[in-house]
Amino acid sequence: MDTHHSVPREMKAIKYWALRDFSLTTLPVPEPKANEILIKVRSCGVCGTDLHIHEGDFASRMPVVTGHETSGIVVQLGSAVTGFKLGEKVTADNSELCGPCHYCRRGQLLHCENFLGHGVHLDGGFAEYAVFPAEKLFKFSKLSWIDASLFEATSCAIHGLDQLQPQVGFKALLIGSGPTGLCLAQLLRQNGGQHVTVASNKGKKMNLAKKLGCGDEYIELDRSNPEPQWEELGKKHPYGFDCVIEATGSYVVAEKAMQLVAKGGKIMYYGVYNKDALVNVSPSKIFGDEITILGYVQDPYMVTRKDTFYVGRQTNNVRSFSQMYCLQKSVDYLESGKVKVQGIVDKTFRLEEFGDALDAIRKKQCIKATIIMD
Repeated sequence: MDTHHSVPREMKAIKYWALRDFSLTTLPVPEPKANEILIKVRSCGVCGTDLHIHEGDFASRMPVVTGHETSGIVVQLGSAVTGFKLGEKVTADNSELCGPCHYCRRGQLLHCENFLGHGVHLDGGFAEYAVFPAEKLFKFSKLSWIDASLFEATSCAIHGLDQLQPQVGFKALLIGSGPTGLCLAQLLRQNGGQHVTVASNKGKKMNLAKKLGCGDEYIELDRSNPEPQWEELGKKHPYGFDCVIEATGSYVVAEKAMQLVAKGGKIMYYGVYNKDALVNVSPSKIFGDEITILGYVQDPYMVTRKDTFYVGRQTNNVRSFSQMYCLQKSVDYLESGKVKVQGIVDKTFRLEEFGDALDAIRKKQCIKATIIMD
């Protein structure tokens, strides 16, 4: 544990000035307030969300230092902070809630009307140093810095399981094998799943799903013609699945879920969909088969109120990060090794290579990218 760290006055950071306009710049190292902690950032995950912010698909406040999957070392404590020591490894919950809004007062924290997220509306982790409220930091010790960038993804998966609330002995179909899907599949198996089927396009994501032991059965879909595989799956499971989780964000696949769910079963839309996408479903089937359809908060960057500080095309419907109450559970699962994430991060970049990281995500050249700092 490094307890002797000299904090410089300046740091390098990725600063967004406007949509698609960022630079590696020199900024003052932030000073922690009484209840805050300054960390030296060691890793910060890059995901599709960062690309959406870059393009303006998700609303953000600019100028801002982006990066919302941040882990690092405690280097300075605010005057009122207790329970932390210099040198401890921590990961950050990037959410800040208002408290008095309609949803906060009802305990529906994920729908806070005045939600702010570090790396979106407040400065985040694509920097050499970052500050967070002490209550938003969670200690860990075993995980590597690379794998620490999966704490947030695992937290999202835990929230998905909380939404499903499946009964012990259930059969589940997970469609898609991105980072959060890979984590959710493992959680399904460990939390009462009698049989978990993972269906995904052929390729490295499916290969990794097999390596991590995410399923009991794997359906490799032909990207150009998946219908034969869907038909075979239906024949093999004529009574369908108790839980169908659609994790691709494709409205075509979202419709397919209705054909594969069992009577009395649940469908959870777990992917991030275009806001204009529509799914054709039969109310009669939902009614007659007693099907439950569940939503899942995973695109946090829309805004509930008119605010000239916000930029981006989505400006009227905010939802917050889904991991805000799941991060300690995520740390426990990953530190214990019960949820395995080794290999999900398959490309790492330096801070000055942030643009290359975005390109890798845009071109689908990686499963998960992470910025690693000394």
